[in-house]
Amino acid sequence: MTPADLAELLRGTAAKVLAERGLDVSVLPETLTVERPRNPEHGDYATNVAMQVAKKVGTNPRELAGWLADALTAAEGIDSADIAGPGFLNIRLAADAQGAIVAKILEAGTAFGSGHTLDGKKINLEFVSANPTGPIHLGGTRWAAVGDALGRILSTQGAAVTREYYFNDHGAQIDRFSRSLIAAAKGEPAPEDGYAGAYIADIAADVQQQRPDVLDLPAGEQQEVFRAIGVDLMFAHIKRTLHEFGVDFDVYFHENSLFESGAVEKAVQTLKDSGNLFPEDGAWWLKSTDFGDDKDRVVIKSDGNAAYIAGDIAYFQDKRSRGFDLCIYMLGADHHGYIGRLKAAAAAFGDDPDTVEVLIGQMVNLVREGVAVKMSKRAGTVITLDDLVEAIGVDASRYAMIRSSVDSSIDIDLELWTSTGNENPVYYVQYAHARLSAIARNAADLGIAVTDPDFSLLVSEQEGDLIRTLGEYPRVVTSAANLREPHRIARYLEELAGAYHRFYGACRILPQGDEEVGPLHIARLALCDASRQVLANGLALLGVSAPEQM
Repeated sequence: MTPADLAELLRGTAAKVLAERGLDVSVLPETLTVERPRNPEHGDYATNVAMQVAKKVGTNPRELAGWLADALTAAEGIDSADIAGPGFLNIRLAADAQGAIVAKILEAGTAFGSGHTLDGKKINLEFVSANPTGPIHLGGTRWAAVGDALGRILSTQGAAVTREYYFNDHGAQIDRFSRSLIAAAKGEPAPEDGYAGAYIADIAADVQQQRPDVLDLPAGEQQEVFRAIGVDLMFAHIKRTLHEFGVDFDVYFHENSLFESGAVEKAVQTLKDSGNLFPEDGAWWLKSTDFGDDKDRVVIKSDGNAAYIAGDIAYFQDKRSRGFDLCIYMLGADHHGYIGRLKAAAAAFGDDPDTVEVLIGQMVNLVREGVAVKMSKRAGTVITLDDLVEAIGVDASRYAMIRSSVDSSIDIDLELWTSTGNENPVYYVQYAHARLSAIARNAADLGIAVTDPDFSLLVSEQEGDLIRTLGEYPRVVTSAANLREPHRIARYLEELAGAYHRFYGACRILPQGDEEVGPLHIARLALCDASRQVLANGLALLGVSAPEQM
């Protein structure tokens, strides 16, 4: 019996108890809260349902809790139900009912944890979208890991997720990039507002290799060649880096296409026609304050050129025209103002602002021996994804980026994430999976087959704790999807690894010496198989490997 099963049983029982006493059943929440008590001595699960509804039906919480306790105790799979405090119910499951969680996991396999809360939802998930003017820095690396994990998590709940990279190939930053390449090709210092680093010299040399005549061309043609080839080379590097990091996109959308196709002009005209764009000081402004933004936004500047938001507006319309119900944007800490302006733009088009969701990620710092690492060998001024992977590897890089809420800044300690001890979170979780894999191999070598396990034998404190932790996994995945918080998966996996290591230390799993294989060995092996499956499922959602040996 999983927590979800217990919540369903509890609701059915509560509805029956209320109906038998002529009380209003409609006051019951659709889903009742079932939680694990902090103190295991209080029971396997606890609920506050009596306190939630007693006043609404005109009774005392403890009295209602008593009625529920009597009814639950008679239910199949419930060992006991006791009243605590002002009306809490502490519930203990029968051992076989609790052990049924293990059977569910083994039956579902890789699908365990999947749900249907987002069935039919078509989601556009845009993340990274770094400018094609340099390698991906640590902020982009965080979004690469978190965005990819979020896409995997949303998919488990039935959503159709399209991962999209917005390719910023329109605007002043591309001109600065091409001028920087030209300076490098000529052996001159980078322009004051340009880009520096060894990668600029490398790309400039590659452009010259493809077009040996490039420096002989007129200035305008010269810049266009460096722009076209240089951007393609930079973007190819970005895509290759992301692929090696385990991140691939379904769509690479070019910002410039919005201008070339007339989509920006069309979007602007639509807003003018609706009266949501107004002229002032020679510019055109979006009435974004009418839709909850903190100030109105310039869409067309006084010189006639489009402001950056013009492309954003047209891009949102393009996403909606492709049938997406929800557009999630994952942006850096310096983009906080985009929340209001994007929602305002949606509302100005007569759309639901809730079709726009903006997640803001905070800063990432790299630390070695307690000191911040500030310089990249390749990029010159920033630490890159390539630098991080070279220092600690793909698995540790992804896990380190994901395990903290994006609302908080993080320091990545190089010594910690390369260590092979329990203090390294990814090692701790992966080691649990490797240890479980070794047990499975040893059982196979002994010719032990896990058939017809008797889960009622799993009655020790450590076995119960491990089973209940396994049972929490579907709820954790659902919460991670609904709250857009992949770090919940990582923290859960660490909790599960801890529960498993405690079980391993307290319970002998395989027979020793001439000992006969007994039912308890089989039940514990099944529990190990279920634990290994859930660890593998969770690591897969994070895009982190589940090693069988370490």
